[in-house]
Amino acid sequence: MIADTKLAPLAFKAKSSGLIPRSLTLAAVLLIILILAIILGNIFLGGFRTIDWTFLTHAPENGMQSGGIFPAIFGTVAMVILMVIAVVPVGVLTAVYLHEYTRPDSFVTRLIRIAINNLAGVPSIVFGLFGLGFFVGFIGHGIDTLFYNSPRPVWGQPAIIWASLTLALLTLPVVIVSTEEALRVIPRELREASYALGATKLQTIIRIVIPQALPGILTGAILGVSRGAGEVAPIMFTGAAYYLPQLPTNLHDQFMVLGYHVYVMATQSPNMQATRPILYGTVLVLLLLTILLNVVAILIRSRIRSRRVYA
Repeated sequence: MIADTKLAPLAFKAKSSGLIPRSLTLAAVLLIILILAIILGNIFLGGFRTIDWTFLTHAPENGMQSGGIFPAIFGTVAMVILMVIAVVPVGVLTAVYLHEYTRPDSFVTRLIRIAINNLAGVPSIVFGLFGLGFFVGFIGHGIDTLFYNSPRPVWGQPAIIWASLTLALLTLPVVIVSTEEALRVIPRELREASYALGATKLQTIIRIVIPQALPGILTGAILGVSRGAGEVAPIMFTGAAYYLPQLPTNLHDQFMVLGYHVYVMATQSPNMQATRPILYGTVLVLLLLTILLNVVAILIRSRIRSRRVYA
């Protein structure tokens, strides 16, 4: 009885010491949810009255003070698709090379990982300046010099292809890291069983490893879409147009994009009262479009994962 009496304060102290961290954690989570709810509620209340069929299917008019945002929606979707097409193969091949072919302690592997880590920490505006100098100034101007004899630039100007490639560089570390994590969790026994049946290393990677890692690869693509769809700084210099009612018809055309559309209306509009409903509507459409692209990618990943489990 005396021992129980002595242990009771210690048990209460241990319980109270565990209660404080849980309470602080719960309070932080509730605060984050509250802030998110306030932001989303403000955007929804300010934008849902603006969104209608005309707003979604017509081009802007009167210097973006009226009309719709269809060119910006089309440009955002096209840019994201081109970005995914460019970044996923490069990111997957890099991750496969690092995980399957190199030694973790080799100098080349360490050098590549340092480069990937540094690339992930570069500010997005620097990617925009790099895209302007490398893609537009070097590659685009070089193509014009070799294949075109025209005073006006064709490829040596901001275009949707250069903006997509710039965003591909921006999201490349995300795809590489997520693919490596997906490759790391694949059991080694699967590789050894494939080798035992006479398959080469390349055949094992193509037929066994990559299909098993495909859900993780799609996770990296989803994260890349989430980041790339809302970026403004990299595309300001490489392809996004201030006001362009017509749709891009070639890879070397400029285009409108929702993120830059929001930036322009929020900072450079001559009549904020007239553009405020369009601004909120554009922000809401950008959020919904990003969620839709992510949902599509998640459904594809879930379908592939279910096929892998039940195959």
